[in-house]
Amino acid sequence: MQTHFTPEQLRDPGLARANTILRACVHCGMCTATCPTYQVLGDELDSPRGRIYLIKDMLETGRPADAKTVRHIDRCLSCLACMTTCPSGVHYMHLVDHARAHIEATYKRPFTERMLRHVLAWVIPHPRRFRLALLGAKIARPFVRLIPDARLRAMVAMAPKHIPPVSRNDDPQVFAAMGPRRMRVALMTGCAQKALNTDINDATIRLLTRLGCEVVVAQGQGCCGALTHHMGKAAQAHASAAANIRAFMAEVPQGLDGIVINTSGCGTTVKDYGHMFRDDPLAADAAHVASLAMDVTEVLGRLDLPQSGAPRALRVAYHAACSLQHGQQIKTLPKDLLRRAGFEVVEPADSHLCCGSAGTYNLLQPQISAELKARKVTTLMARKPDVIAAGNIGCMMQIGSGASVPVVHTVELLDWATGGPCPRALNE
Repeated sequence: MQTHFTPEQLRDPGLARANTILRACVHCGMCTATCPTYQVLGDELDSPRGRIYLIKDMLETGRPADAKTVRHIDRCLSCLACMTTCPSGVHYMHLVDHARAHIEATYKRPFTERMLRHVLAWVIPHPRRFRLALLGAKIARPFVRLIPDARLRAMVAMAPKHIPPVSRNDDPQVFAAMGPRRMRVALMTGCAQKALNTDINDATIRLLTRLGCEVVVAQGQGCCGALTHHMGKAAQAHASAAANIRAFMAEVPQGLDGIVINTSGCGTTVKDYGHMFRDDPLAADAAHVASLAMDVTEVLGRLDLPQSGAPRALRVAYHAACSLQHGQQIKTLPKDLLRRAGFEVVEPADSHLCCGSAGTYNLLQPQISAELKARKVTTLMARKPDVIAAGNIGCMMQIGSGASVPVVHTVELLDWATGGPCPRALNE
């Protein structure tokens, strides 16, 4: 794609990066075949190619974002299926993230939308605040039909039936390896996950220590910054990321073989810290932290998970989270691990398509999200599973609200197969 940025514009590192990405696009349109919003809406401007044209025009002219551009960028899930499909290697993720930051800096949204986004950014990355919000949503659930705004109704619907008690395993501490120590790893405990489902971190710690890992929960870590990053709130996102970088780097002198992440949306962001901080004094540390970041299945692959018979004969439908299969290009490993543990694994049709969760997308774009959820649940249930497994808490909540079988994290099944307790969702 031909671009016309001025030499002065290209002195800005963000615009220089955008220019490189834009020039890689050859207008082929292959991205439209795998874009969920294009499939639902059928509008070229709601495809990656259409959004690229809008972003190019906005950034080249240096103008403030307008309502039309904002509407179509807001509808993007950042599922990154287009990056998997693109034959030219267009790094759409960095481009759309830059566009969102430009929108946040130059466009004044309607008051109610500004307040909604402010509340989400203030609440969800903080587990205590989020727990209180979930409790309020649970109380409001009987009156949900009276709420006029679909986005607020989606927030109320998000609250789980049971809000789990705080897990003390999420407190800063060290869990010793069982038997000879094979690795020393730090566990990213996350933010929303600590309020929505504490079983995931508990199962991860049990499984890793059983396989010979010393697991550190680092002092000072918190939200990875993904939620605010994808809302264009660059300062908040970088503050969260910087806190994590400092927390994990403090563990490096004691020896650190990896940073284990069991929420794939967080993993995609942490692995991109090097890019986020490329022009920052923390650049070297950020790049080191990014190099240590691993999805939990990557660590289990290194540890040679023992082959075993499943505790119960189960047909597991595996849902591939977009942030795992497209953001991190981890596609077969989770399924291989589940099969190694003795489970029958099946996949839905169109497994490359997003379930519609996408961070806060299901709260900000509830209608499109609901359509994508319905499609995903239909394809999953068509495989007649006993249980659905996924590697991302957002996907689990989204699919779980529509599926008629339990939805668990992949690591919960692997923990169970190697001596841990049966996942709570299966007992319920």
